[in-house]
Amino acid sequence: MRIGSGYDIHKLVPERPLFLGGVQIEYPRGLLGHSDGDVLLHALCDALLGAAGLGDIGGFFPDSDMRYKGASSASFLEHVFHVVHDQHGWDVGNVDCTVFARGPKMSEVRDDIRNNIAWLLHIDVSAVNVKFKSMNEVGSIGRGDAMAAQAVVLLQPCK
Repeated sequence: MRIGSGYDIHKLVPERPLFLGGVQIEYPRGLLGHSDGDVLLHALCDALLGAAGLGDIGGFFPDSDMRYKGASSASFLEHVFHVVHDQHGWDVGNVDCTVFARGPKMSEVRDDIRNNIAWLLHIDVSAVNVKFKSMNEVGSIGRGDAMAAQAVVLLQPCK
């Protein structure tokens, strides 16, 4: 078994859709990034790659490569999963994620996010946990200027 962790943070900006966990969420601002900026899926990619000893998301999808401009982070996670699973022989045991954001209210989309992550990682939804923390008005996240996510992943050898 192996454990990996990942973290990502992006600034919130107007006139951009907000994607979190591969789910589009109604909100007046979205995450600034070369791709769709989905901090949760970026953190999950890094956690998977870290657990497998394969570097980080930037090594697979560099922001200098225009092929990834505006790309779906769900496609990043799908690719990373297949590399970890098909090429290196690891199954995902479970994931535990924390999203740090002042808004929007996440309780309404938690199940959609969990279901989407489970689908992308080919695991049961019971193996996906997603928590939300408001940061109590502390720092750029607490002011609502940014959003971050942390993910921890357990990998086990394929059966």
